[in-house]
Parts: sequence; structure tokens; C-alpha cells
Amino acid sequence: MAVIEVYNTAKEKISQIELNDRVFNVPAKAPILHQVVVSQLLGKRSGTARAKTRAEVDMSGKKLFRQKGTGRARAGSASSPTRKGGGSAFGPKPRKYIRKVPKNLRKLALRMALSEKLKNNQLFILNQFDLSEIKTKNFVQIMHHFDARKALIVTETKNENLEKSSQNVPWVKVMRYEGINVYDVLNYEHLFLIQSTVNKIEEALIS
Repeated sequence: MAVIEVYNTAKEKISQIELNDRVFNVPAKAPILHQVVVSQLLGKRSGTARAKTRAEVDMSGKKLFRQKGTGRARAGSASSPTRKGGGSAFGPKPRKYIRKVPKNLRKLALRMALSEKLKNNQLFILNQFDLSEIKTKNFVQIMHHFDARKALIVTETKNENLEKSSQNVPWVKVMRYEGINVYDVLNYEHLFLIQSTVNKIEEALIS
């Protein structure tokens, strides 16, 4: 079991907790992390791009000009893809970009990502993250105590003061523990876990 310090918002050590090695001491494997991250990013794509074919564009079906005697190439339809305003020959159609990954593999990748944060000293455990008022200045000052930039903060329950104080800080993201995922853990340099979320995350990833 790894032992890690628990801090308050002034970065004062107040206690220690043990972290389960099955969650926070898992060797990282790049192919697994890559597979899960790609799956997440593909899932965010809307896939709504669409172009009309020649059968769908609003054009008259009348022949443009007579077949012979004009010296021009034969033309039978204004909706031809070769003409301006015509339909698209091989345009995009709505599709799903989803690439499914087994649940156990997603859990394994998340354990690897969390282990990397601990290994690289980029994981902070806070006893709580209570702000007396909604004020961005106070929130940023706390982040400066930890010398943290591009940080992901994971809470147990809705924390309105924290969420609203951080919403104008572009390099910080606040989420609840149910939404923790591989992409965000890897994308943000520092990870802050509220102490009460640690056991819940461990239970979810071991079960």
C-alpha cells in the first residue's frame, strides 16, 4: 500500500492515507491507454456531416439543351456532380464513430492513468475543497499554493462555490468522481482528489 499525504487548501499536511496498489500501482502500457483515449475522442464526434446526392438537390429535371448540333458535350441533368449546384458524388453521410472498448479494459486504463499521476508526484489528496464564497481570485490563489497549472479536480458531490469559482479558469476542470475518465486524467497535468472520493474510486475500479 502506498502512503500519500492529505493536504488542506493552504497546502498544509494534515494526515496520511493509504492507496490501494491494485488501483494506484499499475504499470502503464501505452497501447491500452491509447486505445481507450481514441475510443473516448471518437465518441465525442457528432457524425452529423451530410451532403446531398444528385437525387436530392432541388433542380429541374428538364434536359439542359438538345443532344446534338450545339458543339457542346451531352448534358442531361443540372444536378450532375460535375455542374455548379449539382449533387455530391461521394459526400459525407451521417455516421457513428463509436469504437467500443470492453469495460474491464477501460477500468484497467484508468488504473494505469491514476498510477502514473501518483508515480510522477502529480496527484494531490485534499481533505476538502470548501470555498466560503464564489470568487475566482480565491480559487486561483489555492491553485498557486500547489504550483498547479492545468489541473483536474474530482469531488464527491456538487460543490457550487468551487464549480462557479473555477468556471472562468480555462486550465482547470472540476468533475464528480462518477465521471472520472482516462482522457481527462492524462490531459491535465495535476490531479486533485477530495479524500472522500478515493475509496469510491477504488471500489469502482476493483469491482
